[in-house]
Amino acid sequence: MKNIRFSGRICHEARQLLQSAATPQRAASSRARLPQRQGLYDPANERDSCGVGMVAHLKGQASHEIVKDANTMLVRMSHRGGCGCEPNSGDGAGILTGMPHGFLKRVISQEFGATLPEAGGYGAGNIFFPRDMDAVAACKKIFEKQIDKQGLELIGWRTLPVDNSDLGPTSLESEPHTEMVLVKPRVTMASSDFNRELYRLRIAAQRAVTKDDANEDFYVNSLNTSTLIYKGQLTPEQVWGYFKDLQQPDYASHLALVHSRFSTNTFPSWSRAQPFRALCHNGEINTLRGNKNMMRSREAMLHSDYFGQTLHDEIVPICSNDMSDSGNFDAVAELLLRAGNRPLHEAVMMMVPEAWQQKTKPGEPKRAFYSYHANLMEPWDGPAMMAFTDGRYVGACLDRNGLRPSRYYVTKDDRVLLSSEVGVLDNLSEELVARKARLEPGKMFLIDFEQERIIPDAELKAGMATARPYDEWMANSALQLDQWVANAAAQGRASVLPPPRNQLNSYLSMFGFTKEAVEILVSAMVKGKEALGSMGVDTPLAALSLQPRQPSHYFKQLFAQVTNPPIDPIREEVVMSLQCPVGPEANLLDSNAEHAARLILPHPVLSLTELDALKNSEYRGWSAATLDMSLARDEAVANPRALKEALQRLCAEAEEAVLAGGAPLLVLSHRAAGPDRLPIPSLLACGAVHQHLINTQARTRTGLLLESGDAIEPHDFCTLIGFGADGICPFATYAAVAAFHGEVETTAENEMQTYRKAAGKAILKVMSKIGISTVQSYKGAQIFEAIGLGPDVMEMCFTGTASRISGVDFEYLQKDVMRRHEWAWPADPNYDVMLPNPGDFHYRHGGEHHYNNPQAMAELQIASRTNSRKAYEAYARSIIEQSRSVSIRGLLTFRDDVPAIPLDEVEPASQIVKRFCTGAMSLGSISTETHEALAVAMNTVGGKSNTGEGGEDPRRYTDNRRSSIKQVASGRFGVTSEYLTNADEIQIKMAQGAKPGEGGELPGYKVTSLIAQTRGTTQGVGLISPPPHHDIYSIEDLAQLIHDLKSANRAARVSTKLVSEVGVGVVAAGVAKAKSDHIVISGGDGGTGAAAWTGIKHAGLPWELGLAEAHQTLVLNRLRSRIVLQTDGQLKSGKDVVIGALLGAEEFGMATTPLIALGCIMMRKCHLNTCPVGIATQDPELRKKFSGKPEHVVNFMFLLAEEMRGYMAQMGFRTIAEMVGRSDMLRVDEESQTEKSMMLDLGPILTPAAVLAPGEPQVNTMTQDHFSKAATMLDEILDHSIIEQAQQALTDGTPVEIEANVSNLNRSVGAMISNEVSKRYGNAGLPDGTIVVKLKGHTGQSFGFTLARGVRMEVQGDANDGCGKGLAGGEIVVYPQGAAINDGLVPEDNVVVGNVACYGATGGSAFFNGRGGERFCVRNSGALAVVEGIGDHGCEYMTGGRVVCLGQTGINFGAGMSGGIAYVLDPTGVFASRCNREMVNLEQVDSKEESDQLRSYVQKHADYTGSKVAERLLEDWTGSLVQFVKVMPHDYKRVLLERAAVAQEPEPLAAVS
Repeated sequence: MKNIRFSGRICHEARQLLQSAATPQRAASSRARLPQRQGLYDPANERDSCGVGMVAHLKGQASHEIVKDANTMLVRMSHRGGCGCEPNSGDGAGILTGMPHGFLKRVISQEFGATLPEAGGYGAGNIFFPRDMDAVAACKKIFEKQIDKQGLELIGWRTLPVDNSDLGPTSLESEPHTEMVLVKPRVTMASSDFNRELYRLRIAAQRAVTKDDANEDFYVNSLNTSTLIYKGQLTPEQVWGYFKDLQQPDYASHLALVHSRFSTNTFPSWSRAQPFRALCHNGEINTLRGNKNMMRSREAMLHSDYFGQTLHDEIVPICSNDMSDSGNFDAVAELLLRAGNRPLHEAVMMMVPEAWQQKTKPGEPKRAFYSYHANLMEPWDGPAMMAFTDGRYVGACLDRNGLRPSRYYVTKDDRVLLSSEVGVLDNLSEELVARKARLEPGKMFLIDFEQERIIPDAELKAGMATARPYDEWMANSALQLDQWVANAAAQGRASVLPPPRNQLNSYLSMFGFTKEAVEILVSAMVKGKEALGSMGVDTPLAALSLQPRQPSHYFKQLFAQVTNPPIDPIREEVVMSLQCPVGPEANLLDSNAEHAARLILPHPVLSLTELDALKNSEYRGWSAATLDMSLARDEAVANPRALKEALQRLCAEAEEAVLAGGAPLLVLSHRAAGPDRLPIPSLLACGAVHQHLINTQARTRTGLLLESGDAIEPHDFCTLIGFGADGICPFATYAAVAAFHGEVETTAENEMQTYRKAAGKAILKVMSKIGISTVQSYKGAQIFEAIGLGPDVMEMCFTGTASRISGVDFEYLQKDVMRRHEWAWPADPNYDVMLPNPGDFHYRHGGEHHYNNPQAMAELQIASRTNSRKAYEAYARSIIEQSRSVSIRGLLTFRDDVPAIPLDEVEPASQIVKRFCTGAMSLGSISTETHEALAVAMNTVGGKSNTGEGGEDPRRYTDNRRSSIKQVASGRFGVTSEYLTNADEIQIKMAQGAKPGEGGELPGYKVTSLIAQTRGTTQGVGLISPPPHHDIYSIEDLAQLIHDLKSANRAARVSTKLVSEVGVGVVAAGVAKAKSDHIVISGGDGGTGAAAWTGIKHAGLPWELGLAEAHQTLVLNRLRSRIVLQTDGQLKSGKDVVIGALLGAEEFGMATTPLIALGCIMMRKCHLNTCPVGIATQDPELRKKFSGKPEHVVNFMFLLAEEMRGYMAQMGFRTIAEMVGRSDMLRVDEESQTEKSMMLDLGPILTPAAVLAPGEPQVNTMTQDHFSKAATMLDEILDHSIIEQAQQALTDGTPVEIEANVSNLNRSVGAMISNEVSKRYGNAGLPDGTIVVKLKGHTGQSFGFTLARGVRMEVQGDANDGCGKGLAGGEIVVYPQGAAINDGLVPEDNVVVGNVACYGATGGSAFFNGRGGERFCVRNSGALAVVEGIGDHGCEYMTGGRVVCLGQTGINFGAGMSGGIAYVLDPTGVFASRCNREMVNLEQVDSKEESDQLRSYVQKHADYTGSKVAERLLEDWTGSLVQFVKVMPHDYKRVLLERAAVAQEPEPLAAVS
C-alpha cells in the first residue's frame, strides 16, 4: 500500500483502503522472497533458528543407512523447527549428503541412456525453477549459455521426482519446479579447479537468470562434485516423503547434514531453508550489517590467482540483502574456499574465532594465528553452531561463548553422530557407543575422511597456527599503539593545549554539554562507573524535544530478546574484547605478511597523548591525514544547506586523502571549531565519511579516528563506533574533567584515565546487550534504530539503519548546531556563559517537559484519594496536554466524523478494569507494603498484579495479597513448582522496558530476611540478576521454556514480555509460533528501581511503535488469533489506553502511575534506598512512612476506565474487543504539532492491520495447541502415565515405583507430576522417594523441570539441556546404562548431561555419573548437585546450595557466585586458573564436620549412580580430601561469620531487682 501521512485531512484514505482491500498483502511477489515492506513490517528484520545434525562414517564408507539415520535425526528434532499457521507447512528443512554416485549412475543410465564420468568427474546440483514451463525453458537457456562460456559440457537436466501430497496450502502455493543439473568439464582439469568453475557457473548463471523478474524464483541449491542438497519449505517429517530420491536403497553417502528451521515468520521461502552450499547454521549473526558493509568495501581489494578479472566481472558482490544472515555467512565462507587457498575449516575459524584475546597467552602460536586473522576480517559475532563440509572434511564449531547446544557420539562401528540433542537415533544400541562428548565454546570438531579420524581441536589449531609464520609476521609487521606513542615522545613533541580555561564553558556549550551532563554523567565516570538513575524516562524523545539535541540522541540502542541472548559483560568478561586492528587491509584471499601491518588499538577511546601521536607524528611510514570537522559560522547563517554541503566536502576530502593520498589513517577533528566556526556533529561526520568510503570501496584502506568535542557519554561513543569510528578522543570531555578536577587524592590525568576505563566498561555493556563480544565486530554494525531523522540524513550518514517515522532534515539539525553556538558565543563578549541546564534528567521549571511533573502528580493523588471525577478530569487534562510535548501518542487524537453512541451502551467500567495489570515490580525494588497494596487492589477490581522477578511470599498464595501473574526472569528467583502452581499467568521476562538487554543487582542492604527467603539467598548478601536467560539462546529455546511452564501449570496462561524495538513484530510472530498464549510489548520508557542512565535514556522504543509493529506483523502472519496482546509503558490516562487498544492491544499494564496513586513523588532515589514515602525502600523506618492504600489504586483504575468509556462512545465502540486494532480511527492532532513534529510521518504506525491481511482476526480467538499429538509427536505424554500410576502416592503418600522408557521427544518430564504434588502438598511435597520413576534412554530437554520434593527420577542413559532446571526438592539421578559401561564406556570421560543443568534449582539433589556441559548450576539457590566434570561458567550467580565436582571444570567457574559452597576435585592444581575469583575465595576443607558432610555427598553419589570415581575417593578419604578445593563466596562467608559471632555471644545477665 502507499505510504500515508495520517493528518486530520486525509485520514479517510486509511478507511477507504480498509474497506476496499480485497487481497491480502502477505503473499510475496515471489515464492523465493518475503513480502514487501508495509506499515511497520520490514522483511529485513526476519530471524530464524534451528536444529542441526550430522551423521558421518569416519572411514568415508557410503551407505544408505547414513542417509536414513540423518532423516531420523531430522525428524526427532522437529520440536526445534517451526510451523506457521498450518501444521503441514513448515518453516524449512533439508538434508545435505555426499554425492550419491552409484544412485546417479543408475538413474542417468535409465533416464538419459547416458554414462556418468567417474565420481569427481562431474558436478551436480538441484535447482528451483518457476513453475511456468516457458520460464523454465528460458532459465535453462541462460544457464546453458554460461556452461558453454566456461568451456564446460552439459550432461543433462533431470526432473526431480517429488511427492507433494502431504504439503500444506502455504507450501503448495510456493512449491517450485525442481530439476537436477549435471555438468562435466570438456577438458581434463584438477578437481579443485573444476569445483571453482562450478562455483563460478552457479553464481554467474543465477545472476544472469534472475535479472528478469519473472525468473526470481530460480535458485541453485548447490553445484559441486562432492555434495548434493535436498531442501524446501517443509516440516522435518516431510523431507523424506517429498524427495523420492532419498528413499532409494542405492542412494548412499558417507556423510549427511540436516537442518530444521524455526523462522519468525510464516511466509514461504524454499530457498532460505538450509543446508546452504557449504554449511548449516543454528544461531544468529548479530553483526551482519557491519560484516556485509566491510565485505563490500573489501571487494575492491580482492584478487584471485585462479579467477583473475572474472572474480569482479561475474562473482562479486558476495553478500546480498536477499540472503539471510546464514546465507551471507555461507557465501563468504565459500568465497574463501573457492577463490582463495584456505580449507573450509580455516575459513570458519577466521569468521567465528574463539575468545583468543583473554584465553591465550602472548607467545602462544594460536594467539598469533587469531591475532593475524583478526587483521583480515572482523568476527561474524553472535550465537552460532556451524556445521560445514566440502566432502573431504566435515566439521562443526561453536561461537566463543558456547551459546548453542551440540553433542556427539562416536560409535564402535566408526559412525559419528552430532546434533543439537542426544537420543535422536532411537535405534542406536548403547553398547555401540564408544564416546559421548560435546562441542565446547570456540572449539572445532573436524573429521578428515582421508585420515579417517576426528582431529582434536588442540591438534587442529596447533597445526593451523604453525602452517605459516604468523608469530613472526605479527611481531615484525603489526603496529602497536604504545610503541607509536613512545616514538612520538622521543621526538619531543609538545602536548596539544586544551581550550582556554576562561572560555571553557563556551566551548563545552558549543559542543552540546549541559550542566547535568557534566554533574551527573561525566562526574560519575570520573569515579569509575556509569551514572545511575531510576523510574524510567518521562521526557520527550529527541524527535519531539524543542531543546537542541545531539544527533546521537535520535538513536536507540538495539538489544537481544528471544532470537539470541545478551551477554553479561562483567561476569563473562572473558569473552569480551575492546581491542581492534585499524588501518589498511590487504587482499582477503591471500595469506602473507602484508596483512599483519595494521595498527592495533587496545581501546576505542583514545587518550590525548595517543591521539596527538597518531595525528601529528609519522611512524614506520604511517602518517595520518587530518580533516577539519567544522564549518564557518557565516556560511551557516547565509546558507540553510551549509551543514549538508560541508559533509559532502568532508566526504570528498576523505576519499581523496585515501585513494589519491594513500592515507592509512584519517582524523576528523573538531579543534578548529570556536567563535567563528561551528562544529559539524561528529556522528554525522563519522557516519557520512564511513558510508561514503564504503560506497567507493575505500573504507578498508584506512582507519577512521575522531578528535571529538561532542563525545560526552557512553551512548555517544557507542553510536560513533557503531557507525564506523575506529577510535575517538573526547578532548572536550577531558578538558571538562581537568577543569573541574578537585580531588586531592588523585590527579586530573588519573581522572581522565578513570573516565576512559568507565567508558570502555560502558561500551562493553552496550555491545553485550545485543550479544556482541568484540568492538571489532560492533564497529560499523549499526545496531541502532533512529527515531525522528529524515531520509536525507539517514541515506547519507546512516545507510540501512531504520528510521521508520522519518523526521528532521539537515536544515533542522543545522539550526540546532547554530542555537548551541549562539548560546556559547553571545554577541556581548562580557557575558558570563554558563552551561545550559534544560532539566533533562530532573524536572526543572521552564526546562524540558516531563510527563511526571509536580502538578500532574498532585492532581492524580487527589483524584485517587478522593475518588473525585472532577479531580480526575483535571488530572487527565494536565497529563494529556503534557503528552503532546512528550510522546508519539500525544500527537494523535480520535476521529470525530463517525456516529457516536450513548454512553450507557458502552461496556461498564467493571468489565474494562479486568483488562488492567500492574507492572512487574519485584519485592526488593519496592517495599512489602507497596507490593501487597498493588496485589490487593488488582484482585479487588478483577485485574492482575505481577510479582516481578523477585518471587512472592508463599503466605500470600491463599489470600487477596496473591499476585495472579508470576514472573520468571533470568535470575530464576524463587521459581518453584509451588510458585508456578499458584499462578493464573506465568510471565517470561525477556527484557525490561527501562533497561532492555541489561540485568541488575540488589545490594545486600536491601536483602531483608523476607527477600532472602523468597529469592533463595542469604540475608545481607547482594544479588545479581543477570541479563541473559541462561536457558534461552534462541527462539526454539523460548519454545522449550514455554513448554516447561505450561507443563508445570496447564491451567495458567504463559506470557512472554518483550520490549519495543525495531523488529519486535517478527520476534512476536516467532513467540506466537513458540506457543506463547500471551505477549506483552513494553515501552522503553518504563520505570526501574535502578539502572545506568545510558540504558534508561537510549534503549527501547515507545510502545506505540512496538505495539503497532507487533499487531501488524502478527495479523500479516495469520498468527494474531493465537495470542492475547498487551502493552505497557508510561500509560497515564484513558486516552493512552484507548490508543493502545486501537493500535492492537487487548490488555494494558501500568506501573509508575499506580505507584504515584499510592504516594510516589518521583524523587528518583529508588537505587539509593532512601525513598521518603516508603515505596521503593527496604529501610524499616522509611517504610513506616508509606501511606498508600489499595483503594487508591482501585479508584484510579475505575476513573481511568470511565474516561475510556467516554472516548469509546464518541467513536461508536461498545466493547474493547470491537476497538482493538482499529487504527483507522486515529488521526494526527494538528493542533499539537510543532515545526519539528510536523516532519514525522506516523503513517506506518497508523496503517490498519486489516489492510495487510483482510479477513484475519484482530483479536485472540483461539487457544494454542500445547499437548496434542501433532504438537508433541507423542501418542502419550509420559507425565500423564506417571500421574496415572502415582495416584495412590498422590492421594495418601503410599510409595510407588514406576518404570518406563524415555526419549528426546519426552520433554519437561516431571513437571506435570510435580504440579500435582504441589497442588496437594505445597512446597513441602512428599517424603523423599515416595514416587520413584526409573527411566531408560535419553531424556528430552528440561528433564525434571521444577521437580517437587518426594519425586525421584533415575535415568539409565543420558540427558539433554536443562536437566534439573528449577529443581524444587526432588531428586535426579543420571548414569550410563550398565551394558555401555560393561563394554568399556568410562562415565567420567564422557558427557551424560547437557548445558544449563540445575539452572535455577531451589532445592533437592542431582547426581550425574559423567560430565556435564556449560553453565552447570547457574543460579542454584538450594540444591545439592554432584557431577564428574563440567564446562565453562559453572556455578555462575549461585546463591545457595552445594555443588561437588569430581572432575575438571571449564573456565570462569564461580563468576557472580554470592552464596552456597562448591567443592572441586583438583588433583593437578589447575582449577585456580579456571576460577573467576572476583567474588570467591579458594580454601581447603579444614573441619571434621565439613569433611564428614562432603564425604556424605560423595557417598550418596556412589550409592545412587555406582560412580567409580566416588568409590575410589571414598577408599582413601583422608588422601582424597586434600585434593578438594573449596569455593567460598566472600560475602556469604562474612555473613556466616557474623552469625556465628552473634551465636557465641553470652546471654545478657538478668537485671538485679
